[in-house]
Amino acid sequence: MRVLVAGATGAMGKELVPRLVAAGHEVFAMVRGESNKGRAAQLGAVPVIADALDRAEVEAAVREAAPEVVVHQLTAIGHVDTRHFDRSFAATNRLRVEGTDNLLAAARAAGVRRFVAQSNGAFTYGRTGGPVKTERDPLDRAPVRQMAPMIAAIEHLETAVLGAAWTEGIVLRYGAFYGPGTSMAPGSAQVEMIRARKFPIVGDGGGVWSFVHVADAAEATVAAVHHGGRGVYNIVDDDPAPVAEWLPELAAMLRARKPMRVPRFVGRLAAGAAGVVLMTELRGASNAKAKRELGWQPAHPSWRQGLRPAP
Repeated sequence: MRVLVAGATGAMGKELVPRLVAAGHEVFAMVRGESNKGRAAQLGAVPVIADALDRAEVEAAVREAAPEVVVHQLTAIGHVDTRHFDRSFAATNRLRVEGTDNLLAAARAAGVRRFVAQSNGAFTYGRTGGPVKTERDPLDRAPVRQMAPMIAAIEHLETAVLGAAWTEGIVLRYGAFYGPGTSMAPGSAQVEMIRARKFPIVGDGGGVWSFVHVADAAEATVAAVHHGGRGVYNIVDDDPAPVAEWLPELAAMLRARKPMRVPRFVGRLAAGAAGVVLMTELRGASNAKAKRELGWQPAHPSWRQGLRPAP
C-alpha cells in the first residue's frame, strides 16, 4: 500500500518508517523543509514537503503521495517543563488541532481509506476510580489549568478522527515513551536527573504510569495500518506502576541512590500543579484491546526490563 507518514523524522517516525518499508509498503514522508528530505530518504521514504499548519501545502503533499493510508505522528515536544506544562505542549497542541484538521481535509479529498493518529494515554485519563483505565474510560474532565489545553487538543484530535465517517479512523493512545530518541533514552536529561538524585518522589508517589518502548509503539502502529476497526487503542506495556515503585527501581538500575521524597506542597513549588498530578494522581492504561484486536504484543512487556541499561 501507499502510506503517508506525517511526522516521519521524530523519535516515532524513525522507528515506524523502516518498519512500514520492511512490510512492503511504499512510504511517503511529509516533512516540513528541505533539510528533512535527506533524513526521510535515509529511512526509506519518499519525501513530500509541507508545513502541517498550511492547508494548501498539506493538500498538495497528500495529492502528490496519493496514499491509501495516512499516519498522523505530528508533534513538537521538546523538554517538558512541568511548571509551564501548557507552554511545553503549545506547539504540539496546535498540530493536534490545526494539523489534524488539515490532514483530514486533504485525506478526504484524496480518498484515503484509513487514518491512524497518535494520541496520548499516559497523561490524559480521568484521575478518579481505579488505577488502570480502558479505552471506555473518559479523559480527565477537570484537569489542572496547565494541562487543560493539552487534553482539549487530544479530545479535538480524537473526535475529528473518529468522527470522519468517510475513512477508518484509528486513534492510538501511546503510553510514556522510552527508548532511542525519547526523553527516557539512555543519557537523556531526565535519566541523568534520576541518576543525580534530582528527580524526587512527590507526596505518596501514587501516580500510575504506563510506559511503552518506542519500538513497540511503532510495531503497534504498523499493526493498526493493517488491522483493527475504527476506535481507540491504548498502546502501553503490560506493567503499569506507581511512581513510588518505578522511580526507585529505575534509580537502582542506574546504580544511583534512592530518590528523595518531598511533600506535595514542596513538589508544587518546584514542579507546579502539573508536576504534582504526574507524581501523585495519574492513572495507568490497559493494553488488552490492542492485543486482542490489533494482534500486537510488546517485545518489551515491562519497563523493568526495557529500561534496564545494557551491561
